[in-house]
Amino acid sequence: MPFLVKADFNTHIYEEIIDEITRTDDTIITKGIDAAIGEAKTYLSRYDRTALFTPTVSDALIEHLRSVVKDIAAWHMVKLANPNIDLKLFRTNYEDAIKWLEKVQKGQADPEGWPYKTDDPATPGNENSGVQWSSNQKRNQHF
Repeated sequence: MPFLVKADFNTHIYEEIIDEITRTDDTIITKGIDAAIGEAKTYLSRYDRTALFTPTVSDALIEHLRSVVKDIAAWHMVKLANPNIDLKLFRTNYEDAIKWLEKVQKGQADPEGWPYKTDDPATPGNENSGVQWSSNQKRNQHF
């Protein structure tokens, strides 16, 4: 089962409106979902994105992420056509979703239970940590 399907959008857009926008072509909604997932993944580099966007992760842990991705995908869809839809509302939802993803990216919001990327010991830094520090070796001065 994919991360999102057409039926998941019943919380954001009525099915008949989705059919009107996509002209009953489900490939359009699939492309919109893929674009929204790709956009969300760009903000989540500290996390194990493969694990976050697979159905094996508990729904309770990623329900907010699903809602954010639906907001992004809904905005991408209503740009095609907007029958009976308030564009300002969807644009605001899209902007709020991006702001939340930016907070997660900066470490200002840390969703509990999300899996971090595994650390690669071959690299000098810790890939899953938002805070890193290092220093130069201590120098001994002789006069």
